[in-house]
Amino acid sequence: MKTWCPTLTVSVLFCLCACTETPEPPASAARHSRLVTLAPNLTELVFAAGAGDTLVGVSAYSDYPDEAKQLPIIGDAFVVDQEQLAVLQPDLLLVWQSGTPEHVVDELRGAGYRVEVIRTRTLADVAAAIRRIGDLTGYSNQADLAANLYTEGLRTIAARYADPEDLRVFYQVDRRPLYTINGEHYVSELIDLCGGSNVFDDLNELAPAVDVEAVVDRDPEVMLASSDAGEDAFSEWQRWPHLAANQYQNRYLMPADEIGRATPRLVIAARAVCEALQEARNRRALALANVE
Repeated sequence: MKTWCPTLTVSVLFCLCACTETPEPPASAARHSRLVTLAPNLTELVFAAGAGDTLVGVSAYSDYPDEAKQLPIIGDAFVVDQEQLAVLQPDLLLVWQSGTPEHVVDELRGAGYRVEVIRTRTLADVAAAIRRIGDLTGYSNQADLAANLYTEGLRTIAARYADPEDLRVFYQVDRRPLYTINGEHYVSELIDLCGGSNVFDDLNELAPAVDVEAVVDRDPEVMLASSDAGEDAFSEWQRWPHLAANQYQNRYLMPADEIGRATPRLVIAARAVCEALQEARNRRALALANVE
């Protein structure tokens, strides 16, 4: 199980990034001052790095922090409004490695735009992305602070839940079709951080489709899903009362925005996962005690 170290909360992190007066970078520093982001998590990462004032356009669904809602929308990861982009005249476009199709990146570069591909697959990638954005915009000091706060926040949570009894965990991305995540996904890292084991960590695809029989066969003791799946997210699993997760009543919804975006708010998601798994251990222990 991975180890992490102590920190402040994510809300404090954003306050520091947004409210701390930052000295101007030296004239020799390479600074991009007109950014456009093609994914909501990238928008949030720019603000986390303290560079929110460099944003001139964002992708659809960029709604955090509140300042992001005031910026022009240039499309999404798949469709970009080229006319709007020409009006905004960005000097750098940030695209998401896992979400922006390669042909979109090629088209943007072909049109003469500088494009930076940002990877956010793992928990460590988030800190690296914040620092990279800081370097690109001249806000390295604030970005380093934000990255350190995020990393230490995860470490604090991991230390609090150190060496717990292991649990088999199934994370349901979507139920129709049924998708999950493999061991390389940051959600799987959160599960590991909290002392759980992703029952599908051995699969090759990052977000693989699985069948119901495979889930039943691996018999998870806990089921997790994003809260945007709704209260009936696990309703279909009631057909298998022998599943350990059903026997222990271990089915939990995680905060959607926090767990769905690779940003510093993963600290909040980590806390939610760890609290759910701790409650799951207690329910398992109670159920086993009643059997004995």
